[in-house]
Amino acid sequence: MLELDCELEFDAARTEEHFFPALPSQAAVCLIEAREEKADPFLIRTQNLRRRLERLLGPSDPASKRLNLSDFARGIRYRRTSSAFEQTLTYYQHAKQLFPERYRELMRLQPAAVLKVNLRNAYPRCYVTRRIPVDEAGVPTGGAYYGPFASPRSAETFAERILDLFKVRRCQIKIRRDPTFPGCLYSELKMCLAPCFAGCTKEEYDVEVQRLVQFFETSGGSVRSTIEVEREIASEQLDFERAATLHKKVEKLDEVLRGRPELTRRIQDLDAVILQRAVEEQTIGVYGVRGGRLADPFFLRFAEIASQPRSAEQIFREHFVAGPGATEGDLGEHLWLLARWYYSNPREGEIFLREKDWPYRRILRACSRLLAPKTSEADTHPTPGPAQPPEGAS
Repeated sequence: MLELDCELEFDAARTEEHFFPALPSQAAVCLIEAREEKADPFLIRTQNLRRRLERLLGPSDPASKRLNLSDFARGIRYRRTSSAFEQTLTYYQHAKQLFPERYRELMRLQPAAVLKVNLRNAYPRCYVTRRIPVDEAGVPTGGAYYGPFASPRSAETFAERILDLFKVRRCQIKIRRDPTFPGCLYSELKMCLAPCFAGCTKEEYDVEVQRLVQFFETSGGSVRSTIEVEREIASEQLDFERAATLHKKVEKLDEVLRGRPELTRRIQDLDAVILQRAVEEQTIGVYGVRGGRLADPFFLRFAEIASQPRSAEQIFREHFVAGPGATEGDLGEHLWLLARWYYSNPREGEIFLREKDWPYRRILRACSRLLAPKTSEADTHPTPGPAQPPEGAS
Protein backbone atom coordinates (compact mmCIF):
# COMPACT_ATOMS: atom_id res chain seq x y z
CA MET A 1 0.00 0.00 0.00
CA LEU A 2 1.21 3.51 -0.81
CA GLU A 3 1.39 5.00 2.67
CA LEU A 4 0.81 8.62 3.65
CA ASP A 5 4.36 8.99 4.89
CA CYS A 6 4.45 12.65 5.97
CA GLU A 7 2.67 14.07 9.02
CA LEU A 8 2.06 17.53 10.48
CA GLU A 9 0.10 18.71 13.48
CA PHE A 10 -2.27 21.61 12.86
CA ASP A 11 -2.50 24.68 15.09
CA ALA A 12 -4.77 27.38 13.69
CA ALA A 13 -2.91 30.06 15.67
CA ARG A 14 0.49 29.26 14.12
CA THR A 15 -0.35 28.38 10.51
CA GLU A 16 1.51 31.27 8.88
CA GLU A 17 4.67 30.69 10.90
CA HIS A 18 5.10 26.93 10.99
CA PHE A 19 2.37 24.99 9.20
CA PHE A 20 2.01 26.35 5.66
CA PRO A 21 5.75 27.01 5.09
CA ALA A 22 6.43 23.34 5.89
CA LEU A 23 4.11 22.13 3.11
CA PRO A 24 5.42 21.33 -0.38
CA SER A 25 3.91 23.06 -3.40
CA GLN A 26 3.59 19.68 -5.10
CA ALA A 27 0.93 17.18 -6.09
CA ALA A 28 -0.16 15.02 -3.16
CA VAL A 29 -2.86 12.93 -1.52
CA CYS A 30 -3.70 14.33 1.90
CA LEU A 31 -5.78 13.15 4.84
CA ILE A 32 -7.08 15.89 7.14
CA GLU A 33 -7.67 14.31 10.54
CA ALA A 34 -10.57 15.48 12.71
CA ARG A 35 -10.35 16.83 16.24
CA GLU A 36 -13.38 14.80 17.30
CA GLU A 37 -12.79 11.07 17.49
CA LYS A 38 -16.14 10.11 15.95
CA ALA A 39 -15.86 12.51 13.01
CA ASP A 40 -14.78 11.14 9.62
CA PRO A 41 -11.48 12.45 8.26
CA PHE A 42 -11.31 14.45 5.04
CA LEU A 43 -9.39 12.91 2.12
CA ILE A 44 -8.25 15.08 -0.78
CA ARG A 45 -5.97 14.92 -3.80
CA THR A 46 -4.44 18.03 -5.26
CA GLN A 47 -1.80 19.30 -7.68
CA ASN A 48 -0.51 21.86 -5.16
CA LEU A 49 -0.74 20.80 -1.53
CA ARG A 50 0.27 24.10 0.05
CA ARG A 51 -2.16 26.19 -2.00
CA ARG A 52 -5.04 23.77 -1.42
CA LEU A 53 -4.53 23.65 2.35
CA GLU A 54 -4.16 27.42 2.55
CA ARG A 55 -7.69 27.59 1.20
CA LEU A 56 -9.07 24.83 3.41
CA LEU A 57 -7.21 25.56 6.65
CA GLY A 58 -6.46 29.26 6.41
CA PRO A 59 -8.26 31.91 8.50
CA SER A 60 -12.00 31.60 8.06
CA ASP A 61 -14.04 34.42 6.53
CA PRO A 62 -17.62 34.62 7.84
CA ALA A 63 -18.70 36.37 4.65
CA SER A 64 -17.36 33.60 2.42
CA LYS A 65 -19.20 30.40 1.49
CA ARG A 66 -15.96 28.58 0.76
CA LEU A 67 -15.38 25.37 2.76
CA ASN A 68 -13.09 26.00 5.72
CA LEU A 69 -11.79 23.21 7.98
CA SER A 70 -9.61 25.18 10.38
CA ASP A 71 -11.91 24.38 13.31
CA PHE A 72 -12.23 20.76 12.18
CA ALA A 73 -8.60 19.78 11.64
CA ARG A 74 -6.27 18.25 14.23
CA GLY A 75 -3.47 17.40 11.83
CA ILE A 76 -2.68 16.06 8.39
CA ARG A 77 -0.96 13.07 6.82
CA TYR A 78 0.04 13.22 3.19
CA ARG A 79 2.04 11.62 0.41
CA ARG A 80 3.69 13.54 -2.38
CA THR A 81 2.94 12.06 -5.81
CA SER A 82 4.82 12.57 -9.04
CA SER A 83 2.30 11.16 -11.51
CA ALA A 84 -1.43 10.97 -12.06
CA PHE A 85 -1.27 7.17 -11.83
CA GLU A 86 0.44 7.20 -8.41
CA GLN A 87 -1.99 9.81 -7.13
CA THR A 88 -5.08 7.92 -8.32
CA LEU A 89 -3.83 4.62 -6.88
CA THR A 90 -2.92 6.23 -3.54
CA TYR A 91 -6.29 7.96 -3.29
CA TYR A 92 -8.12 4.74 -4.21
CA GLN A 93 -6.30 2.63 -1.60
CA HIS A 94 -6.95 5.06 1.26
CA ALA A 95 -10.51 5.92 0.22
CA LYS A 96 -11.38 2.21 0.15
CA GLN A 97 -9.79 1.68 3.57
CA LEU A 98 -11.38 4.74 5.21
CA PHE A 99 -14.76 4.84 3.47
CA PRO A 100 -15.66 1.29 2.43
CA GLU A 101 -19.31 2.20 1.90
CA ARG A 102 -18.83 5.20 -0.38
CA TYR A 103 -15.34 5.12 -1.93
CA ARG A 104 -16.80 4.21 -5.35
CA GLU A 105 -18.95 7.33 -5.24
CA LEU A 106 -15.99 9.47 -4.18
CA MET A 107 -13.96 8.26 -7.15
CA ARG A 108 -16.88 7.92 -9.57
CA LEU A 109 -15.63 4.39 -9.96
CA GLN A 110 -17.19 1.79 -12.22
CA PRO A 111 -15.60 -1.58 -12.95
CA ALA A 112 -13.89 -1.74 -16.34
CA ALA A 113 -15.75 -2.84 -19.46
CA VAL A 114 -14.74 -6.30 -20.75
CA LEU A 115 -16.06 -8.85 -23.22
CA LYS A 116 -17.43 -12.09 -21.81
CA VAL A 117 -18.23 -15.42 -23.40
CA ASN A 118 -20.64 -16.96 -20.90
CA LEU A 119 -19.70 -20.65 -20.93
CA ARG A 120 -22.36 -21.54 -18.34
CA ASN A 121 -25.06 -20.99 -20.95
CA ALA A 122 -25.96 -23.95 -23.14
CA TYR A 123 -25.54 -21.71 -26.20
CA PRO A 124 -22.98 -19.06 -25.19
CA ARG A 125 -22.74 -15.62 -26.75
CA CYS A 126 -20.22 -12.79 -26.48
CA TYR A 127 -21.31 -9.56 -24.81
CA VAL A 128 -20.05 -6.54 -22.86
CA THR A 129 -20.09 -6.62 -19.07
CA ARG A 130 -18.57 -4.83 -16.09
CA ARG A 131 -18.99 -7.75 -13.69
CA ILE A 132 -16.32 -10.44 -13.32
CA PRO A 133 -17.15 -13.09 -10.69
CA VAL A 134 -14.14 -14.83 -9.17
CA ASP A 135 -13.58 -18.02 -7.20
CA GLU A 136 -11.85 -18.38 -3.83
CA ALA A 137 -8.44 -18.11 -5.49
CA GLY A 138 -9.46 -14.86 -7.21
CA VAL A 139 -9.62 -16.44 -10.69
CA PRO A 140 -12.43 -15.27 -13.01
CA THR A 141 -15.17 -17.88 -13.33
CA GLY A 142 -18.21 -18.49 -15.49
CA GLY A 143 -16.61 -17.84 -18.86
CA ALA A 144 -13.81 -16.26 -20.85
CA TYR A 145 -13.09 -12.55 -20.25
CA TYR A 146 -11.26 -10.23 -22.61
CA GLY A 147 -10.28 -6.60 -22.05
CA PRO A 148 -10.21 -4.07 -20.51
CA PHE A 149 -11.62 -1.47 -22.90
CA ALA A 150 -11.85 2.29 -22.59
CA SER A 151 -15.66 2.15 -22.43
CA PRO A 152 -18.58 -0.22 -23.01
CA ARG A 153 -19.13 1.42 -26.38
CA SER A 154 -15.58 0.72 -27.57
CA ALA A 155 -15.91 -2.88 -26.34
CA GLU A 156 -19.18 -3.27 -28.24
CA THR A 157 -17.62 -1.89 -31.42
CA PHE A 158 -14.70 -4.31 -31.19
CA ALA A 159 -17.03 -7.22 -30.46
CA GLU A 160 -19.12 -6.46 -33.57
CA ARG A 161 -16.01 -6.62 -35.76
CA ILE A 162 -14.77 -9.81 -34.15
CA LEU A 163 -18.11 -11.62 -34.35
CA ASP A 164 -18.17 -11.05 -38.11
CA LEU A 165 -15.44 -13.72 -38.21
CA PHE A 166 -17.53 -16.28 -36.30
CA LYS A 167 -21.03 -17.71 -36.44
CA VAL A 168 -21.84 -17.37 -32.75
CA ARG A 169 -25.27 -15.98 -31.92
CA ARG A 170 -25.74 -12.32 -31.01
CA CYS A 171 -29.36 -12.44 -29.86
CA GLN A 172 -30.38 -12.37 -26.19
CA ILE A 173 -33.34 -14.75 -26.42
CA LYS A 174 -33.56 -18.09 -24.66
CA ILE A 175 -32.65 -20.82 -27.14
CA ARG A 176 -35.37 -23.50 -27.41
CA ARG A 177 -34.28 -25.15 -30.69
CA ASP A 178 -37.75 -24.71 -32.23
CA PRO A 179 -37.82 -25.53 -35.98
CA THR A 180 -40.85 -23.26 -36.37
CA PHE A 181 -38.97 -20.22 -35.03
CA PRO A 182 -38.47 -17.67 -37.86
CA GLY A 183 -34.88 -16.82 -36.93
CA CYS A 184 -33.29 -13.39 -37.29
CA LEU A 185 -31.31 -11.27 -39.72
CA TYR A 186 -28.00 -12.87 -38.78
CA SER A 187 -29.27 -16.37 -39.52
CA GLU A 188 -30.68 -15.16 -42.83
CA LEU A 189 -27.28 -13.74 -43.78
CA LYS A 190 -25.53 -16.97 -42.72
CA MET A 191 -23.68 -15.08 -39.98
CA CYS A 192 -25.01 -17.36 -37.24
CA LEU A 193 -25.37 -21.13 -36.92
CA ALA A 194 -28.99 -20.47 -35.89
CA PRO A 195 -29.41 -22.78 -32.88
CA CYS A 196 -32.76 -21.04 -32.26
CA PHE A 197 -34.50 -23.06 -35.00
CA ALA A 198 -32.16 -26.08 -34.81
CA GLY A 199 -30.00 -24.91 -37.70
CA CYS A 200 -27.05 -26.75 -36.14
CA THR A 201 -26.36 -29.41 -33.57
CA LYS A 202 -25.22 -28.60 -30.04
CA GLU A 203 -21.80 -30.07 -30.85
CA GLU A 204 -21.36 -27.89 -33.94
CA TYR A 205 -22.23 -24.77 -31.96
CA ASP A 206 -19.79 -25.73 -29.19
CA VAL A 207 -16.99 -26.05 -31.76
CA GLU A 208 -17.69 -22.52 -33.03
CA VAL A 209 -17.75 -21.12 -29.48
CA GLN A 210 -14.43 -22.83 -28.74
CA ARG A 211 -12.93 -21.16 -31.83
CA LEU A 212 -14.03 -17.79 -30.42
CA VAL A 213 -12.58 -18.55 -26.97
CA GLN A 214 -9.27 -19.65 -28.53
CA PHE A 215 -9.24 -16.42 -30.53
CA PHE A 216 -9.41 -14.44 -27.29
CA GLU A 217 -6.83 -16.64 -25.58
CA THR A 218 -4.31 -16.18 -28.42
CA SER A 219 -5.27 -12.60 -29.36
CA GLY A 220 -6.26 -13.79 -32.81
CA GLY A 221 -3.29 -16.08 -33.41
CA SER A 222 -5.31 -19.32 -33.50
CA VAL A 223 -7.71 -18.10 -36.21
CA ARG A 224 -4.94 -16.59 -38.28
CA SER A 225 -2.83 -19.76 -38.27
CA THR A 226 -5.87 -21.89 -39.19
CA ILE A 227 -6.77 -19.68 -42.15
CA GLU A 228 -3.15 -19.60 -43.34
CA VAL A 229 -2.96 -23.42 -43.31
CA GLU A 230 -6.20 -23.66 -45.29
CA ARG A 231 -4.88 -21.08 -47.76
CA GLU A 232 -1.67 -23.07 -48.30
CA ILE A 233 -3.64 -26.26 -48.87
CA ALA A 234 -5.89 -24.52 -51.39
CA SER A 235 -2.86 -23.16 -53.24
CA GLU A 236 -1.23 -26.62 -53.38
CA GLN A 237 -4.49 -28.03 -54.80
CA LEU A 238 -4.51 -25.22 -57.40
CA ASP A 239 -7.80 -23.94 -56.00
CA PHE A 240 -6.74 -20.32 -56.46
CA GLU A 241 -10.23 -18.92 -56.06
CA ARG A 242 -10.56 -20.38 -52.58
CA ALA A 243 -6.99 -19.35 -51.75
CA ALA A 244 -7.83 -15.76 -52.74
CA THR A 245 -10.94 -15.83 -50.56
CA LEU A 246 -8.92 -17.10 -47.59
CA HIS A 247 -6.29 -14.44 -48.21
CA LYS A 248 -9.00 -11.77 -47.96
CA LYS A 249 -10.04 -13.32 -44.63
CA VAL A 250 -6.48 -12.95 -43.34
CA GLU A 251 -6.43 -9.31 -44.45
CA LYS A 252 -9.76 -8.69 -42.73
CA LEU A 253 -8.50 -10.34 -39.55
CA ASP A 254 -5.33 -8.24 -39.61
CA GLU A 255 -7.41 -5.10 -40.05
CA VAL A 256 -9.52 -6.00 -37.02
CA LEU A 257 -6.46 -6.78 -34.90
CA ARG A 258 -4.74 -3.54 -35.89
CA GLY A 259 -7.63 -1.66 -34.29
CA ARG A 260 -7.27 -3.64 -31.07
CA PRO A 261 -5.76 -1.74 -28.13
CA GLU A 262 -2.53 -3.41 -27.06
CA LEU A 263 -3.76 -3.66 -23.48
CA THR A 264 -6.75 -5.88 -24.32
CA ARG A 265 -6.24 -9.62 -23.89
CA ARG A 266 -7.59 -12.52 -21.87
CA ILE A 267 -7.81 -11.17 -18.33
CA GLN A 268 -5.89 -14.08 -16.77
CA ASP A 269 -3.00 -13.35 -19.17
CA LEU A 270 -2.88 -9.61 -18.48
CA ASP A 271 0.64 -9.35 -17.04
CA ALA A 272 2.39 -6.01 -17.34
CA VAL A 273 4.73 -3.55 -15.69
CA ILE A 274 4.02 0.18 -15.44
CA LEU A 275 6.88 2.61 -14.99
CA GLN A 276 6.38 6.02 -13.38
CA ARG A 277 8.86 8.69 -12.38
CA ALA A 278 8.91 8.92 -8.57
CA VAL A 279 9.19 11.95 -6.31
CA GLU A 280 12.68 10.96 -5.20
CA GLU A 281 15.56 11.96 -7.46
CA GLN A 282 16.74 9.28 -9.91
CA THR A 283 13.96 6.91 -8.81
CA ILE A 284 11.42 4.95 -10.82
CA GLY A 285 8.18 3.53 -9.42
CA VAL A 286 7.56 0.02 -10.76
CA TYR A 287 3.93 -1.10 -10.65
CA GLY A 288 3.34 -4.74 -11.51
CA VAL A 289 0.11 -6.09 -13.00
CA ARG A 290 -0.63 -9.81 -12.64
CA GLY A 291 -3.80 -11.32 -14.06
CA GLY A 292 -5.33 -7.83 -14.27
CA ARG A 293 -4.62 -6.95 -10.63
CA LEU A 294 -2.21 -4.27 -9.47
CA ALA A 295 0.57 -5.42 -7.15
CA ASP A 296 2.26 -3.33 -4.48
CA PRO A 297 4.92 -1.23 -6.24
CA PHE A 298 8.62 -1.16 -5.59
CA PHE A 299 10.88 1.82 -6.16
CA LEU A 300 14.10 1.46 -8.09
CA ARG A 301 16.68 4.03 -6.88
CA PHE A 302 19.36 4.36 -9.52
CA ALA A 303 21.54 6.52 -7.28
CA GLU A 304 21.86 3.54 -4.90
CA ILE A 305 22.41 1.02 -7.70
CA ALA A 306 25.60 2.82 -8.72
CA SER A 307 27.27 1.62 -5.51
CA GLN A 308 25.91 -1.95 -5.69
CA PRO A 309 27.34 -4.97 -7.50
CA ARG A 310 23.96 -5.70 -9.09
CA SER A 311 22.74 -3.91 -12.21
CA ALA A 312 19.22 -2.58 -12.72
CA GLU A 313 18.48 -5.42 -15.12
CA GLN A 314 19.43 -7.98 -12.48
CA ILE A 315 17.12 -6.30 -9.97
CA PHE A 316 14.25 -6.36 -12.47
CA ARG A 317 14.88 -10.04 -13.25
CA GLU A 318 15.02 -11.00 -9.56
CA HIS A 319 11.84 -9.08 -8.84
CA PHE A 320 9.89 -10.64 -11.71
CA VAL A 321 11.13 -14.16 -10.90
CA ALA A 322 10.25 -13.78 -7.21
CA GLY A 323 6.77 -12.51 -8.10
CA PRO A 324 5.05 -9.15 -7.81
CA GLY A 325 3.99 -9.39 -4.16
CA ALA A 326 0.41 -9.08 -3.01
CA THR A 327 -2.13 -8.88 -5.83
CA GLU A 328 -5.35 -8.86 -3.87
CA GLY A 329 -8.35 -6.64 -4.40
CA ASP A 330 -11.41 -6.27 -6.58
CA LEU A 331 -10.48 -7.36 -10.11
CA GLY A 332 -12.98 -5.06 -11.83
CA GLU A 333 -11.77 -2.05 -9.86
CA HIS A 334 -8.12 -2.74 -10.54
CA LEU A 335 -8.89 -3.10 -14.25
CA TRP A 336 -10.68 0.26 -14.07
CA LEU A 337 -7.60 1.89 -12.52
CA LEU A 338 -5.42 0.34 -15.21
CA ALA A 339 -7.75 1.26 -18.09
CA ARG A 340 -8.32 4.79 -16.78
CA TRP A 341 -4.58 5.44 -16.90
CA TYR A 342 -3.87 3.52 -20.12
CA TYR A 343 -6.55 5.27 -22.18
CA SER A 344 -5.86 8.74 -20.75
CA ASN A 345 -4.57 11.42 -23.09
CA PRO A 346 -1.85 12.45 -22.53
CA ARG A 347 -0.58 9.39 -20.69
CA GLU A 348 2.28 9.72 -18.23
CA GLY A 349 4.71 6.86 -17.80
CA GLU A 350 5.20 3.70 -19.84
CA ILE A 351 3.79 0.19 -19.87
CA PHE A 352 5.29 -3.10 -21.03
CA LEU A 353 3.12 -6.18 -21.49
CA ARG A 354 4.54 -9.61 -20.99
CA GLU A 355 4.45 -11.91 -23.98
CA LYS A 356 6.80 -14.90 -23.72
CA ASP A 357 9.23 -13.00 -21.49
CA TRP A 358 9.78 -9.50 -20.16
CA PRO A 359 11.51 -7.01 -22.50
CA TYR A 360 14.23 -6.06 -20.01
CA ARG A 361 16.32 -3.91 -22.33
CA ARG A 362 13.31 -1.91 -23.47
CA ILE A 363 12.28 -1.43 -19.82
CA LEU A 364 15.70 -0.01 -18.99
CA ARG A 365 15.62 2.35 -21.96
CA ALA A 366 12.20 3.53 -20.75
CA CYS A 367 13.68 4.23 -17.31
CA SER A 368 16.31 6.37 -19.00
CA ARG A 369 13.64 8.35 -20.85
CA LEU A 370 11.57 8.90 -17.71
CA LEU A 371 14.57 10.09 -15.70
CA ALA A 372 15.80 12.44 -18.41
CA PRO A 373 15.38 16.17 -17.66
CA LYS A 374 11.99 17.53 -18.59
CA THR A 375 11.65 19.68 -21.71
CA SER A 376 11.86 22.98 -19.88
CA GLU A 377 14.95 21.83 -17.98
CA ALA A 378 16.55 20.41 -21.11
CA ASP A 379 16.01 23.67 -22.99
CA THR A 380 17.65 25.65 -20.18
CA HIS A 381 20.56 23.24 -19.70
CA PRO A 382 21.06 21.37 -23.00
CA THR A 383 23.13 18.21 -22.85
CA PRO A 384 25.12 17.33 -25.98
CA GLY A 385 25.12 13.84 -27.42
CA PRO A 386 22.57 10.99 -27.22
CA ALA A 387 20.67 10.22 -24.04
CA GLN A 388 22.54 7.82 -21.76
CA PRO A 389 20.94 5.18 -19.53
CA PRO A 390 20.74 5.91 -15.79
CA GLU A 391 23.90 5.21 -13.83
CA GLY A 392 23.90 1.58 -12.78
CA ALA A 393 21.44 0.49 -15.50
CA SER A 394 23.93 -1.57 -17.46
